[in-house]
Amino acid sequence: MKKPLNGEKPFAEGFHGPNLGYVIELYEAYLEDPNSVDPEMRAYFETTGAPVIEDRKGNAEISGVNQTVPQLEKTLSAIRLADNIRTYGHLAADIYPLNDHEPEKNLFELSHYGLIEEDLYAIPAGVICKDAPIPLKNAYDAIEYLKSMYMGTIAFEFHHVYDANEKNWLRRKVESGSLKLKLQVEEKTKILKRLTEVEEFEKFLHRTFVGQKRFSIEGLDSMVPLLDEIVAESVSKGAKTINIGMAHRGRLNVLAHVLGKPYEMIFAEFQHAPNKELVPSEGSIGISYGWTGDVKYHLGLDKQIKDENTTVTRLTLANNPSHLEFVGSVVEGFTRAAQDNRTAKGYPIENLNSAMSIIIHGDAAFPGQGIVAETLNLGQLKGYNTGGSLHIIANNTIGFTTESRDSRSTRYASDLAKGYEIPILHVNADDPESCIAAARFASEYREKFQKDFLIDLIGYRRFGHNEMDEPMATNPLMYKIINEQPTVKELYGQKLVNQLIISKASVENIEEDVLVKLKAAYEKVPATKKETEELNPPETVEKGLPKLQTAVPFETLKEINQELLTWPEKFTVFNKLDKILNRRMSALDGERKIDWGHAETLAFASILHDGTPIRLTGQDSERGTFAHRNIVLHDSSTGKSYSPLHLLSSAKASFAVHNSPLSEAAVLGFEYGYNVFAPETLVIWEAQFGDFANSAQVIFDQFIAAGRAKWGQKSGLVMLLPHGYEGQGPEHSSARLERFLTLAAENNWTVANLSSAAQYFHILRRQAAILKREEVRPLVIMAPKSLLRHPLVASSGSDLSEGEFQSVIEQPGLGQNTDKVTRLVLSTGKMAIDLADHLKDVDNQEWFHLLRVEEIYPFPMEAIHNITKRYPNLKEIVWVQEEPKNMGSWNFVEPRLQFIAQKEIDVSYIGRRRRSSPSEGDPNVHKKEQARIIEEAFTHKQEGGN
Repeated sequence: MKKPLNGEKPFAEGFHGPNLGYVIELYEAYLEDPNSVDPEMRAYFETTGAPVIEDRKGNAEISGVNQTVPQLEKTLSAIRLADNIRTYGHLAADIYPLNDHEPEKNLFELSHYGLIEEDLYAIPAGVICKDAPIPLKNAYDAIEYLKSMYMGTIAFEFHHVYDANEKNWLRRKVESGSLKLKLQVEEKTKILKRLTEVEEFEKFLHRTFVGQKRFSIEGLDSMVPLLDEIVAESVSKGAKTINIGMAHRGRLNVLAHVLGKPYEMIFAEFQHAPNKELVPSEGSIGISYGWTGDVKYHLGLDKQIKDENTTVTRLTLANNPSHLEFVGSVVEGFTRAAQDNRTAKGYPIENLNSAMSIIIHGDAAFPGQGIVAETLNLGQLKGYNTGGSLHIIANNTIGFTTESRDSRSTRYASDLAKGYEIPILHVNADDPESCIAAARFASEYREKFQKDFLIDLIGYRRFGHNEMDEPMATNPLMYKIINEQPTVKELYGQKLVNQLIISKASVENIEEDVLVKLKAAYEKVPATKKETEELNPPETVEKGLPKLQTAVPFETLKEINQELLTWPEKFTVFNKLDKILNRRMSALDGERKIDWGHAETLAFASILHDGTPIRLTGQDSERGTFAHRNIVLHDSSTGKSYSPLHLLSSAKASFAVHNSPLSEAAVLGFEYGYNVFAPETLVIWEAQFGDFANSAQVIFDQFIAAGRAKWGQKSGLVMLLPHGYEGQGPEHSSARLERFLTLAAENNWTVANLSSAAQYFHILRRQAAILKREEVRPLVIMAPKSLLRHPLVASSGSDLSEGEFQSVIEQPGLGQNTDKVTRLVLSTGKMAIDLADHLKDVDNQEWFHLLRVEEIYPFPMEAIHNITKRYPNLKEIVWVQEEPKNMGSWNFVEPRLQFIAQKEIDVSYIGRRRRSSPSEGDPNVHKKEQARIIEEAFTHKQEGGN
């Protein structure tokens, strides 16, 4: 057999671990039967001979020549053992503070692989581990070394990471021993001081505010120094913004110690005596208040980290409701907004290193809440990537009163992350130094690969779910162990005393210093509760929106329109689409009309012209679900894309449009977060169909509708929810208009159902104009489907250049003879167009008048009332809608119409009967019912009536 030629590299050089084992197996098969291996491998073996194993000193042994077949089998077995330690070492790791999990042993016994210690002595250490920082004599030393790395108080799972570069980097980081910290005395003392602050703060609350909920951190105390380290690492790497999302558990402690919320302010909230004057005078901490407020363990905080009076980093803990995991998507939106530079035309310029997010999860919630998977899926998508988030599972191994076996189908709470190839560290929360090491590892990975990383911080919960819950009732065995478990501060303090790093007296002095600070802060809190204040919104919110100029000069519109319809040379637009778009060229001329999609594009262009950035996302937003938008074009020959709005010469701000994943809750939460953090940006989320918004109801209910009242968190987010009854069945008809009206109060948002392209143009421009004003509020639009191209919805150029948004539109040509009008017919959206379209078939039109209510909330009471006063013989106001009686607008508008009508005028309803399902599934039944509704709207009561 030929040997390697002079100067040639031995075939197996560079192979180790499982790769080397595989090569050796192939060579063994080759020796038995050369034809049993791949021809290419056979040629290699014929050229190079046996695989070469180099020890750490460079001495070579030739497998298959110096080793017998049984010796090769021993080598392969040793390699398999090493590989299993890397892959499954977490099963035997010391990661449970309560020691209540039986470690896996059999998988790592030598006998399981047919080995004894002497077998390993004969195998070079380099076959097993090449990256150890210390000399290893043989495979036995290497196996023991790997066990110490993979089975300590940090355990590793990254075999599910498919990228070879990442996996090799992760392996080398572990096996090089770089996670074994060499902390100085000052650093260890600092950790002890921090753990003391964490513990004594909780004990002080427990003694002082007996029985009050606080969702204490106790059992996961090391989460605070872990967060400290992540923040410090991120700031040192240049992050200007760090956003944190977390649940209740430990939140007050994180607020106090990571974000520096004053103790006295937290104590005042326990006393129900919040005092804004307790905020430090330098204003380094920003706390927002809504007028109705929220419980203390939902509130967030902003902190400016300063260096010699210069702001270095903004640190934010997001407000969140009891649907805890939903805040993760909001925080991701915060972070992308902080990373995007929106000051120039085109897509925003991203700087992923400028901001990062930390998401803290519950151990039951991480696998239990679908929003977690939705949010993780955003991680590497172009429109949502934030350069990787650092995830921490605050794992107390119990959810509420539920054992792990009842709350998930997986071994670990973290297993969901494997599907997204996220590396996982399991860390024993009673080893604070391992927590610091994990923080550094996670930060370094995120910086290098710009991908998510997960730390499963495994601890326990010292008390019940809240401080009024008795855990012994449901988890007696666990709590017998917990009641005897020393705290991490006690364990770490004793460790430092034993290491002669600190004296016992010094440990006691640290505790005393912390207690003095806590007592001094408590003494600053007012002894008596403040008088109850009226929970009313500020005057700027209550008075409604100001009158704003939204018209755009006709010549400006023509210039913009021309530029939007000019493609580059050799760019071939799909022929059918080319004809459609080219019709827009003359839409501003003479009697021509502008349809919905065209009006939207002109609105976007004019808003960019005014210097307001725009972000639009949804499941089909580039094209539009109904092929009505087409703001990103694709060359029919090359597939290359082109977007005129990104190249508009007059644009003074960025325009981002992204097709979203098939998700509603996470995407809407992300867009809400983006808008909150970048309030100057017109952020628009479009549901593919309005009923898809059902999946995002938590975001609507707990963030968008109530965020300002609870937390003082402003938003100008726009939501486009396609709505309208076209006989397409219940799930593609209704955006559940009634839900948004039920949530409508205190001018918390605008709810509109529009009937013309010009109305859409003006309401978008009005929304852009209020973004930086105190009056800002979200905008919910029941967007059209079949009306997108309806001729009665199209508008003239003058409607855009001279008009304004109208909350109520009167039907042209009706209501002229004021004495003869006895019925006012009110409707909204598609129903209004159906009624207007039917007018051509109605002979006697003098006795009624049609009103389109374009803005349902705030309800245009005054405008409608003024119209009713015009008709002295008015007998009835009729509300006509396509939705069932218990849905749509009727329940909302009926009492308001009754107030307008007083006793003299009858208020009645025409529409579908009360239903449990939004609409019919049979298109023929739908048409028949729709025809009945329209017919009744134009029929005198004595001729048929209701």
